[in-house]
Amino acid sequence: MAQLNFVVGDMAGNARKIIDAAHQAHARGARLLLTPELAICGYAAEDLFLRPAFIDACDDALKAVARETAGLKGLHIVVGHPARVMQPEAAARRERSVSVAWLYNAATVLLEGQVHMSCAKRELPNYQVFDERRYFVPGRGTGVFDVATADGTSVRVGLLICEDAWFDAPAADAVAAGAELLAVINASPFHAGKGGERETTMRERVRATGLPLVYAHLVGGQDEIVFEGRSFALAADGSLVGRAVSFEETLFDCRFSRRDKGWDISAAVDRDHSTEADLWHALVLGVRDYIGKNGFPSALLGLSGGIDSALVLAIAVDALGRDRVRTVMMPSPYTADISWIDAQDMAERLGVRHDVINIAPHFEAFKASLASEFAGLPEDTTEENLQARIRGTLLMALSNKFGGIVLTTGNKSEMATGYCTLYGDMAGGFAVIKDVVKTMVFRLAHWRNAHDPYGTGANPIPERIITRPPSAELRADQKDQDSLPEYAVLDAIIERYMENDQSPAQIVADGFSAADVDQVVRLIRINEYKRRQAPVGIRVTHRSFGKDWRYPVTSKYRA
Repeated sequence: MAQLNFVVGDMAGNARKIIDAAHQAHARGARLLLTPELAICGYAAEDLFLRPAFIDACDDALKAVARETAGLKGLHIVVGHPARVMQPEAAARRERSVSVAWLYNAATVLLEGQVHMSCAKRELPNYQVFDERRYFVPGRGTGVFDVATADGTSVRVGLLICEDAWFDAPAADAVAAGAELLAVINASPFHAGKGGERETTMRERVRATGLPLVYAHLVGGQDEIVFEGRSFALAADGSLVGRAVSFEETLFDCRFSRRDKGWDISAAVDRDHSTEADLWHALVLGVRDYIGKNGFPSALLGLSGGIDSALVLAIAVDALGRDRVRTVMMPSPYTADISWIDAQDMAERLGVRHDVINIAPHFEAFKASLASEFAGLPEDTTEENLQARIRGTLLMALSNKFGGIVLTTGNKSEMATGYCTLYGDMAGGFAVIKDVVKTMVFRLAHWRNAHDPYGTGANPIPERIITRPPSAELRADQKDQDSLPEYAVLDAIIERYMENDQSPAQIVADGFSAADVDQVVRLIRINEYKRRQAPVGIRVTHRSFGKDWRYPVTSKYRA
C-alpha cells in the first residue's frame, strides 16, 4: 500500500512517486501495489477536471507509469486516475452530432507495462466536502482481476474505489465474480474520529462478504482538507491485522499466505491515538503542506500573549521549524504587561525571531484623522476594530516585503459568532485553527505542553497563557466572556446547531438557556458575510466553515 503524499496537478511528480514506490515494492517481493484514489492527479482537483488538457496530462502520466514499470515482472500496480470515456450514443440526445466526453473516477491495473484491467467508481459522494457528481459519472460493472503469485497460483482481487466500499452492492458483486480479497483505494478526508469510523464500516463490509480487506489511503494536505493515511488491513472475521502510521508517507507491507480455510495475514500495527494527538498532527501536516506545496518561504503571525496565537505558533514551528517562522508583538494602549512578557517568553522557548511594533502612535493618528467625523460620539467597537486593522496592515506589509505568508489565529468559536475583525485579525493567507473551537484550543495547548512530537521543544506554551482569562485587549479590562456565553456553553451550542443541524428548540430542550441559544444562533446567522471573506483554513471536524457550510449571506430564515 503506497500511502503517499501527492500534489494536485503535478502529474509528472505524482507519476514519479508511483514509479519509485513500484520499484521499491517489487524489490521487497510484492505482487500487488495499491496507490490511493486519483493518485495520478491528486485529490481533489476540483474544476481542473473540466479542462481537457488536464485530463490529457493525466493520460500521459499513466502511460509514463506503465512504461517505466514494464520491467517489474509479476507486479500488479493499481493506479487511481480520471479517465475520459467516449459515449457516442449520448450525442443523439444533443443538438450537435458529436461524441460527448464522459469522465470516470477510475482505477487501472498495470502489469509489466500493459493495462491488465480498468474499472470506474460506482458510488459518487456529494456530501460534506465532496462534489464528485459535478465531474464524474458513475461506473458500471465489477473490478475483479487475477494476481499471479510467486508459487504459480493466482488470487482474485476485488477492487473498490473509496465510496464503493461504503455500500453493500459493489463488494457483493465482487464476491459473486469470485473475489477472494477486497482491495480498497481511497482519498477520504480527515476529521476527528474518522479513522475509527472507516475501520468500523470496513468491518461491516468484511463480515458481509467473508473476505479479508486492505485499505490503501492517501496522506497529505490539500487546501483545507487533510488526509491522514492510516492505511489498514482486516482479516475475514473483521479483526485488525495491520495499520500504517498516520500522517506520514510510508510503503506499507501486508503479506497474505494461504491456509486450509482462509488466509494468514501479517503486517505491522500502529497504535490508535488520542483525539488531541490526531488533531495536532492534522494541523501540523495541513500547515506544512499548504505552505510547502504553494511555495511560501516562511510564515509570520501576530503573537499577542493569548492562547490562540500561542497555539498557532506552536503548530507552525512543529510544521516548518523555528527558522521559517517569525512573530510580531503589536501592543496597543490596552495591552497588559503580562502579554508582552508571555509573548516574549514563548518566542524564546521556541527560538523564533520575535519583533515588537508598538501600534499606539498609529492608533492615535487614525483617531486624529477621524476626530472631526466622530466628534461628540463615544468610543465603541469602531476604535477596537481600528487596532485590529492596524495590526493586519502591518503584518500584510511584512508579508509583501519578505514573502512569508501570514497565519491568522482566529478559532472556530470566533468564526461562528463573528468575534473577529474583517481586514484586521482576519487578514492573512491561511487560518490554521479556523475549525478548532475554543475549548479544544485549550485541550490542544495542554496536550502539546505534555508532548514533543516533532522535537521542537517541550512545554512551548507558558502556563499563564493557558490559565489567564481570554481577552482581545482592545479596550480597558476587556474579557471575551463580556460579549459571549462561557466557552463550554458556546461551543456546545455551535456543535449542535452548526455541525449537527439541531434546531434552537432542540438545543433548548437539551437544557441550554434560551437566551444563550438565541444569541449564538443569531450571531452565526448575521456573520456569514464575514466568513465568506475569511482565508482558507484546515478542516478537522465533520463540518467546517468552508466547503461543508454553504449558507446564503442574504436570508430571512431565522430558525
